[in-house]
Amino acid sequence: MASSFFSDFGLIWCLEELKKDEFRKFKEHLKQETLQPGLQQIPWTEVKKASREELANLLVKHYEEQQMWNITLKIFHKISRQDLCDKVLRERTGHRKLYQDHVRKKFSDLWSSRSIAGFYAYFRSEVRQEEREHLERVFAPRGTGKQPYTLVIHGMEGIGKTTFLMKVMLAWSETNVYQDRFLYVFYFCCRELKQLTETSLAELISRDWPSSPAPITEIMSQPERLLFIIDSFEQLQCELNEPESGLCSDWMKTQPVRVLLSSLLRRKMLPESSLLIGVASPPCPVELEDQLVCPELLPFPGFSESDRKLFFCCLFQDRSRAMEAFHFVRKNKQLFIMCEIPLLCWIVCTCVKQEMEKGKDLALTCRRVTSLFSSFVFNLFTPKGANCPNQQGQFLLKGLCSLAAEGMWTEVFEFSEQDLRRNGIVGSDIPALLDTKILVKCTKHSYMFIHMSIQEFCAAMFYLLKIDGVHPNPAVRFGETVLLTYLKTQRKARWISLGSFICGLLHENEQEKLDAFFGFQLSQEIKQQFHQGLKSLGEREDLQRQTDFLALFYCLFEMQDEAFARQAVNFLQEVNFCIHENSDLEVCAYCLKYCSGLRKLRFSVQKVFKEENGQCSMSSGSFIHWHHVCSVLTANEHLKEFKLMDSNLNESALMTLCNQLRHPSCRLQALELNAVSFSGESMVVFEVLFHNPDLKHLNLFSVNLSRGDVQMLCKALTYRMCNIEKLALGSCSLSLEDCEVFASVLSSSKKLKHLNLSCNYLDQGMRALCEALCHPDCVLEYLVLAYCYLSEHCWEYISKALMCSKTLHHLDLSVNTLKDEGLTILCEALKHPDCCLWSLCLVKCFFTAAGCQDLASVLTSNQNLKNLQLGYNDIGDVGMKVLCKALTHPNCRLEQLGLEGCELTSACCKDLSSVLTSSKTLRKLNLVMNAFDHSGVVVLCEALRHPDCVLKILVLNKYEFHEETQMFLMAEEERNPHLAIIDERSRDRIMGADTR
Repeated sequence: MASSFFSDFGLIWCLEELKKDEFRKFKEHLKQETLQPGLQQIPWTEVKKASREELANLLVKHYEEQQMWNITLKIFHKISRQDLCDKVLRERTGHRKLYQDHVRKKFSDLWSSRSIAGFYAYFRSEVRQEEREHLERVFAPRGTGKQPYTLVIHGMEGIGKTTFLMKVMLAWSETNVYQDRFLYVFYFCCRELKQLTETSLAELISRDWPSSPAPITEIMSQPERLLFIIDSFEQLQCELNEPESGLCSDWMKTQPVRVLLSSLLRRKMLPESSLLIGVASPPCPVELEDQLVCPELLPFPGFSESDRKLFFCCLFQDRSRAMEAFHFVRKNKQLFIMCEIPLLCWIVCTCVKQEMEKGKDLALTCRRVTSLFSSFVFNLFTPKGANCPNQQGQFLLKGLCSLAAEGMWTEVFEFSEQDLRRNGIVGSDIPALLDTKILVKCTKHSYMFIHMSIQEFCAAMFYLLKIDGVHPNPAVRFGETVLLTYLKTQRKARWISLGSFICGLLHENEQEKLDAFFGFQLSQEIKQQFHQGLKSLGEREDLQRQTDFLALFYCLFEMQDEAFARQAVNFLQEVNFCIHENSDLEVCAYCLKYCSGLRKLRFSVQKVFKEENGQCSMSSGSFIHWHHVCSVLTANEHLKEFKLMDSNLNESALMTLCNQLRHPSCRLQALELNAVSFSGESMVVFEVLFHNPDLKHLNLFSVNLSRGDVQMLCKALTYRMCNIEKLALGSCSLSLEDCEVFASVLSSSKKLKHLNLSCNYLDQGMRALCEALCHPDCVLEYLVLAYCYLSEHCWEYISKALMCSKTLHHLDLSVNTLKDEGLTILCEALKHPDCCLWSLCLVKCFFTAAGCQDLASVLTSNQNLKNLQLGYNDIGDVGMKVLCKALTHPNCRLEQLGLEGCELTSACCKDLSSVLTSSKTLRKLNLVMNAFDHSGVVVLCEALRHPDCVLKILVLNKYEFHEETQMFLMAEEERNPHLAIIDERSRDRIMGADTR
């Protein structure tokens, strides 16, 4: 049995350290532990009376050494004697120290091997004091008192996540951090893991253990003191979708890597351990967060401005030259933003340095991102001291461009030697490519580009080199397909700059560089192909809906060809985009001036206009660009609709916008400011209404209006030059006082026809609004009061308004607590002969089958009512039977009926079929989100074939049904050319309906 010196005397020493109560608890736990299968039991009578030395002898006698210590350590942990656990682990084996020495050597070597021409010289592997404090804080208890167990650090590729994780490993191995927190820290790189098919966690740990075998049982004895670092998680494409039943808690079991990681990350395996996950964003953090248990997401910061400046000084060494280069880059917004990413900062800095040493004009050779990358790449393949590349350099770069293009289309970013050979790069070429640093080694037989943007740039060059449309991989596409694929909003995740690089290479200066490098003039055919693609974009609305217009603008901005830009965008009638940073603003300002045919403009502005300490932080350049963007409102005579959404404007930006809106040349008819916040005096927005007589539609959804704002707005609405007919003030925090002010407008305005007040707390204000509706001078036709928290006393006011108003045609009361009682009151008014309403929305108003009798009486008595939306109420088959009887009545004139999500089953389909064959007016019927089976659908379709059926649109999601029913519905559509069976998924159908 157990026999080592430490086993005999170390165990006695540990037991002697226990207090009397702790020793008693130790015996009680030992009694339970020895009941486990596979363990030899020690008679309880012997354990109970044993002294410390006697108990140690019993354990040594009955168990092997490893087994004995596993039991002992587990019990020490249970009685909260962590100090004894640590003492045993240190003294008994020295495994931790052995592993730490191994980790220190491995990661020090790895750090040195990753050095790229001095890039990593900027970073020191030693952990500074402030870095040590930061690392300790990462796993420190939060304000809740709980310690985080799963941390996800995410950031753009190349921003330094792997460097940070390597530092964690080095700092732990050098006993600088986490010594009291983690006994062991294990690093798994997903780039290497995906090469494996099956493994176990024990095997993964053993693969990197300094000697064999690894003490797995000892390591796993305290799982709460283990940290697993999982780097480059995006390499596994976020595959954590294993069913719960497929997960495994056994760390010794061999299983697919996907299952193993899912089990670890989703806390099935070693739930007490800690996780530190590094992942690129995009594409993974959201999907990863959904799968993890209580993760904490930490965005990884890039280089600050001071970091960038220091980096330039380190690389240049000559401070004056470094500052000259830094100031050049600082003035170029796109290049300066690139430098937030350390690896791209190295590329920018290296290129600028090389061009300065050659005496080149930086304004020409590094003017745009494309020109900087072309200079950088061509320098890599030009021998030192030469003016042009040799033939081998040209050949290697062509091969790399072919490889890069293949990777972009196949979404492969780590290449095997076979991939290289297919693109003309043989084994003897690889050392030369590795020397350039453009290609780096991933594993023993796989390679990748130094950064994703370099692969994109090389792929872009391929399209100017391979003009014959031939590639060894048929997945690679050519011509206009490239641009249209890049411009899709749902494009491939890693296609970030491919299109703008291709367009940038078409610039005259870049053409000269390419011609000089490759020794022949490149074809301009790609330019014509792009123009044809953009022309088809303008002609097809379906393509426009899928287009990322900001990406298109970046392409044109990078090309800097005024004639081409004008041709490319003058056919666009509608564009939308989101401005996130100053460079986006500059690009949009450049392109919008060429959009001469624009009719609708929609965009958002975020993180650009900031107030810092009460001062505007917008630069003069950004102010000019914003002015150019806003001037589209006056320069474009065709522009009729403008929507600004999800935006923050400071005072200067707001004034600039409003100056253009109230300019005599502004011919806007519709203005929408949705979820827009202002700094400074927001009343200038409403002054626009005094100056723009063409404006008919104003939407201020989710704009927080003050009392003064509302008063100014209402004053403008009554101004004789104001022609607003449609006003939407949803979610504007309106109050009782605001309702009283609006009431005065309703009773006096002869122009306001549509009013949307949804998502405001209007319960107390309904009396004033309804009294205004009853005023003989009120001309309102369309009123939306959805989600306005209306209570029972409101229904009397609304009912009176329905009987008095001679103009109100549409009323939306959706998502209010109407209930059966309120419905009864409302229906009495709807039956009144003076009620003119022809459209009513009662979606999700909490009434039941009992209320359907009141609705039925309305349908048979009110011949004005043409549109009734009843979705998401608990009508059921019983209530539907009542409604169907009314719908077949000859006095019913209903044309549209919404019954989505009304708890209907196939039992009511016979009643519905009688409506379809009897009604002479019903044209549209919405039945989605109900529990119909195949038999019910068959009954409905038989009615649709009836010669007296006049229905034109049936809203019924074919894909909710089994395949047999889907095929049946498709066949019915083909049989009946006058009928459309559609899936209406938009949220708009719930909150409103067609109002003809």
